[in-house]
Amino acid sequence: MKKRILIAGCGRIGQRLGKALAQQGHSVFGLRRTAAALPKNIQLIQADLLQPDSLRMVVPEQIDQIFYILTPSDYTDAGYAAAYVEGLANLLNLMQIRNTRLPRVIFVSSTSVYGQSAGEWVTENSPTQPERFSGQRLLQAEQLANDYTGEFISIRFSGIYGPGRERLIEKVKAGATCQATPPLYTNRIHETDCVGILMHIGNLAHPEDCYLASDHDPATQCEVMQWLAQTLGAPAPTPVSGAQSGRRCDSSRLQRSGYQWVYPDFRCGYERLINGDCALDERY
Repeated sequence: MKKRILIAGCGRIGQRLGKALAQQGHSVFGLRRTAAALPKNIQLIQADLLQPDSLRMVVPEQIDQIFYILTPSDYTDAGYAAAYVEGLANLLNLMQIRNTRLPRVIFVSSTSVYGQSAGEWVTENSPTQPERFSGQRLLQAEQLANDYTGEFISIRFSGIYGPGRERLIEKVKAGATCQATPPLYTNRIHETDCVGILMHIGNLAHPEDCYLASDHDPATQCEVMQWLAQTLGAPAPTPVSGAQSGRRCDSSRLQRSGYQWVYPDFRCGYERLINGDCALDERY
C-alpha cells in the first residue's frame, strides 16, 4: 500500500531514506527548518518544529507515517531538549488535535539512553539510567509515547559510521591509543543499515515499541582499531588504561523481526569504506 510519509529532520539519513521510499512509490515529504534543496522525489516542507503555528500551516493532512530523525542545532542540554523533546511534542500534538487517523511515528533514539558501563549486555528491556544530558533528553523524548494514542516506535541506534563518517579511520591513520585495561566495548552500525532498518520497521505489520539497532559484533575498542591499523598499514594503536568498560548491545529483537544486515560487523563495513570491495552491496 502506498503511503504519505513525513520525514522530520531530512538530513543525510533522512534523504537516503526518502529517496528509497519514493522509489517504492510512496509520497515523501521532508520537513526542514531551512530551505535547503532536497532530492527531486522528496517534497520540501519548510517549518520550525519549535513553532507550532508554522507546523499547522504547512504539514500535510493524512500523513500515514512519520520518521523523526533530528540532529540538534547545538550539542547542549538546551539543544537536545529543543530538538528531541519540544519539537517532537509539538509534532505529536498537531497529529492528535487534527483528530484524524494517527500516523505511525518512528523515533530515532540512541543507545546513550543506557547507563551501563561495566561491559554488560543491554537489550530493549535493560534499565535506562543515562548519566549524560544527551541520553536523558532522548529518553524523555521516548517517554512522550505515553501521551500519544497512535503507534510510537523508538529505534536506539548505536554509533553510526559510513561514508562521510570516517573519523575513526583518520584517527588510526594518525596514530592513536586504545583502551585495553579494562577492555572498552564499542558498538556501531553502518549508515546503510540505519536506512534499511527504518524502512523495515516502517513496513512491519505489528512492530514492538522499541528496537535496539546495532551490528552483530560489539567488539572492543582495541580489537577494532588494531584491525583497522593492520588493514590500513598504519601504526598499531598504543594500549592504555581507562576507567570503564562500556556496554554490549544485543540486537536480537531486530534480528527476530526479520531484518537482514547489509554490514553485520565492523570488518565488512570498514572494508567497504577503505577499499570499496566488500562482498555485500549497499541496498539503499
